Amino acid sequence: MSRVWNFSAGPAMLPESVLRQAAEDMLDWHGCGMGVMEMSHRGKDYMAIHAQATADLRELLDVPDNYKVLFLQGGGIGENAIIPMNLIGRGAVADFVITGSWSKKSEKEARKYGKTNIAFSTEACGYAGVPPMAEWRLSDDPSYVYACTNETVMGVEFPFVADLATVGRGQVPMVADMSSHILSRPVDVSKYGLIYAGAQKNIGPAGVTLVIIREDLLGHALPICPTAFDYKIVADHDSMYNTPPTYSIYIAGLVFQWLKAQGGLAEIERKNIAKAELLYGCIDASGLYESRVEKSCRSRMNVPFYLKDEALNEAFLEGAKAAGLVQLKGHKTVGGMRASLYNAMPLAGVQALVDYMREFERTRG
Repeated sequence: MSRVWNFSAGPAMLPESVLRQAAEDMLDWHGCGMGVMEMSHRGKDYMAIHAQATADLRELLDVPDNYKVLFLQGGGIGENAIIPMNLIGRGAVADFVITGSWSKKSEKEARKYGKTNIAFSTEACGYAGVPPMAEWRLSDDPSYVYACTNETVMGVEFPFVADLATVGRGQVPMVADMSSHILSRPVDVSKYGLIYAGAQKNIGPAGVTLVIIREDLLGHALPICPTAFDYKIVADHDSMYNTPPTYSIYIAGLVFQWLKAQGGLAEIERKNIAKAELLYGCIDASGLYESRVEKSCRSRMNVPFYLKDEALNEAFLEGAKAAGLVQLKGHKTVGGMRASLYNAMPLAGVQALVDYMREFERTRG
């Protein structure tokens, strides 16, 4: 069976060369006589994999020396609790910028561990854009400011760097959920106190969560924080206080090497811009399809779109599947369609989708 074009929002497609390498290594990694899933996480073979993955990630993102790279478990939803348990006690309140369903969930979860303030919410306008930082109503002394810089469900991506120094609050750490667009473009890590991302979109398989944290933010965990989720303890043990998700980290490491071979994040960004422009261009030129996100805030990674005649939705999805285009149904909370164009999706896959959309409109629109 030939492989399909997989537009899933996550778990998402992986580079085919990564999958082939993983298949080759499955029974015997580099002649050691066993696969990565069977290795002791404290053995020299796995330790080498872990160290290389960390080094390659630091190189790709140009992570400053005063930041720690952590591999945890629990996904982005887990981090919604782990972050406030580690940081909310630094000040009187945590500020949240709500631009979609994920940031809304994050604020709701943080309330369990301390006081929160909604600095801005775009819910009233249907989460169609991102408010300028000058309009954020920040607290006097927040422990941190949170934003989800790419909302996977709504397809809203920050068009600017969330640098609190630009609004005179540079001493406050910015916390960013970058789960669905991390490694899709260069990012200035130094502008953030903490960046986190679930792996299952642009990094690797589900099971590992990446956290990049500035060292001065370690050591502030609430007493109720489980030891395994205390960032300082995790950092002190190089993400091996408990058994890490070794196989997921191994695959992530292969993805990091693949990204480097592509030319790094600047080259990946160039390719991602081309893919997004192709699909949005098709939508904007159409009489059948529409985008409901402000053009300045459209995500390159997650492209929700709607058929103006929703009675055609099922026929569109059935025809897409027959053409080898899968996982295009929109999130259940918003409906419509969604095409996720993560790094592993080549331009040819987007072109196949656009060709299908144009033909569907010609014959059914």
